[in-house]
Amino acid sequence: MSLGIVFLSEVFGTGMLTLLGCGVVANVALRGTKGNNGGFLMVTWGWGIAVFAGVFVAAKSGAHLNPAVTLGLLLNGKAEYAPGVTVDFASTLTYFGGEMVGAFLGAVVCWLAYKQHFDDEPEPAGKLGVFSTGPAIRSTPWNVVTEVIGTFVLVLVILTLGGTPSGLGPLAVALLVVGIGVSLGGPTGYAINPARDLGPRIAHALLPIKGKGSSDWAYSWVPVVGPLIGGALGGLVARIVPIIVTAAS
Repeated sequence: MSLGIVFLSEVFGTGMLTLLGCGVVANVALRGTKGNNGGFLMVTWGWGIAVFAGVFVAAKSGAHLNPAVTLGLLLNGKAEYAPGVTVDFASTLTYFGGEMVGAFLGAVVCWLAYKQHFDDEPEPAGKLGVFSTGPAIRSTPWNVVTEVIGTFVLVLVILTLGGTPSGLGPLAVALLVVGIGVSLGGPTGYAINPARDLGPRIAHALLPIKGKGSSDWAYSWVPVVGPLIGGALGGLVARIVPIIVTAAS
């Protein structure tokens, strides 16, 4: 498979992920929508379904949709990211690039869908929350720890149960994301994906959103660094788990 196909697959898959994921947040957070004040459980299920759709769209490339997953696969020692895609420097950058571009574009389309509600929303924080995550209690070290733990669970389970997300199955990954959200998402909003947070945050900064306020760049590194650390740890620990299981049996 060519790296061009991999790139486009990740762009469309991650774009679908952020369009539907940011979309459910917009539906809950923005004034006057049909889903306004739908609650955090509605958000977690919306993100789970967003993952479900994104994995199907990007099945050709293995549907990483997330630099932390790509990094986890790299450190896990996989020979291929997807059938016919060798793990090397060029393919790794291709996945990262496709994920970032897709996340940005999905957020832009979400803004178009909710344009009138963005204009009608008086609170800048509500608008930013559609695009990116933020902590319930701002404590940078602990916010990083939360993101590390959540992403560790994501990558470890994906790798332990079947390799790439497409191998594990879209529904299983979707339910995993819902589970992480309801269990570990409270402190930071569970980015667990550097592209999912940074791409839409860049979109927030660039789009002509009425009264949007700050993009909170002081916090922006937390949902990038935390998930990358968690993904790396998940990839490394997933190399040990089969050994333990084999020894126990």
